[in-house]
Amino acid sequence: MVLEILTPEKKIYSGDVYGVQLPGIDGLFEVLNKHAPLVSALQKGNLKILKDKSSSSSYSIESGFVEIIDNKATVLVEGAVAMD
Repeated sequence: MVLEILTPEKKIYSGDVYGVQLPGIDGLFEVLNKHAPLVSALQKGNLKILKDKSSSSSYSIESGFVEIIDNKATVLVEGAVAMD
């Protein structure tokens, strides 16, 4: 799955990933490879990129949205800071 994290200022992350954990407005949820199409609002919290089954990285994000379509996850947020 391809993941892109975008803010109004710049692209924060772009690359192939195993999955991503996101802070939805109703709680955390995880998106893996071949997920069904989805659009969801995000709240301020931690986004965890699952690079493969054993490594990950995290970002602290502001509110925004995620769109999953054609095995690509696009995260649009007001701001993001790497936590690693």
